[in-house]
Amino acid sequence: MQKRASVTIKKLFVDAHIASHPETQRICQRLDLPAEQVDDPSSLYQWINGAADPVSRGKQVLYLTRNKGGFLKACPGTREYTCCDYQILHVASFCTMDCSYCILQSYFHPPLLQFFVNREDLDAELTGLFTRRTISRVGTGEFTDSLIWERWSDLTGHLVSRFSAQEKSVLELKTKTTNIDGLNGLDHRRKSIISWSLNTPVIIAGEERRTAPLDARLSAAARCQRWGYPLAFHFDPMVIYEGCEADYRQVVKRLFACIRPENIVWISLGTFRFMPSLKPLVVQRFPASKIVYGEFITGLDHKMRYFKPLRIALYRQMVAWIRDAAPDVTVYFCMEDDDVWKKCMGFVPPPDGGLGRMLDSSAVKICELAP
Repeated sequence: MQKRASVTIKKLFVDAHIASHPETQRICQRLDLPAEQVDDPSSLYQWINGAADPVSRGKQVLYLTRNKGGFLKACPGTREYTCCDYQILHVASFCTMDCSYCILQSYFHPPLLQFFVNREDLDAELTGLFTRRTISRVGTGEFTDSLIWERWSDLTGHLVSRFSAQEKSVLELKTKTTNIDGLNGLDHRRKSIISWSLNTPVIIAGEERRTAPLDARLSAAARCQRWGYPLAFHFDPMVIYEGCEADYRQVVKRLFACIRPENIVWISLGTFRFMPSLKPLVVQRFPASKIVYGEFITGLDHKMRYFKPLRIALYRQMVAWIRDAAPDVTVYFCMEDDDVWKKCMGFVPPPDGGLGRMLDSSAVKICELAP
């Protein structure tokens, strides 16, 4: 059985400009590692990129710095595929876990764990967000895993507290870990969704290094359910392999064996897709992996995607299995076109934010937001 995800930081670097920041001091004390101050990170970046495997080196090195841009960012969707109008809360970058298919391997240059300590700027942006009169769905799990930072940062508790004090926005914390102990006892007022990426045991064992096993993820979800949190689940990326249909059906059964449908805000579905630049990294770093050798075509977003009839066949089954267990749960596709929606769901979200409004409605209902 796999071990649960763990932080494996071996070297700590600190941006000299924020060395005296209170958050920097707290994290350094908790990590108990010698911190090397950096005036110019270019030498650090060169050292990471100079490794035989920069991705592996970057997962063991933490750079404390400040977010020089905005913390809140729009989801980087494309016009060709339906986007959910999610907002990313960019609190950190990269991940200590090691999934073969992870786009972050080729997205960040260099691939390096970075945590942003300028919480005062984060709070200012959240204050502005909370003054809006529209529903906002915000998540920290786009550029990192939301809960890998728990052992040495109290950011999660701070964010849960901030979101609990308002009525129009919901925070989604997305993870493949079981690092949930810090969530127990928080006054979340159902404004924070705890969500898990799910996959089959075959994919978790073969492609998701240092992540929690499926049963451990579901057990953690059940604990969060007992603590009153709304939940979400993401079957993304689904990987097509011989026997995958039976395996994914079993995952759906195991999910609903321990989680009440009325407590699930949404479930997303998406199949494996990747930029061509990711393939050589997967081949080099995961020589036993076969995921990049499937039946792929170039999509409208220039990503390699499974041949559409293969995607539709698997999606149809997943939608049917989920609806059999939970007819009222909101299910949606992550970055698929109208044809896929129509053939698998029986409808197409209206243009100009229709999917976003559908997810907003689910958040209002289950997270008890003010409409």
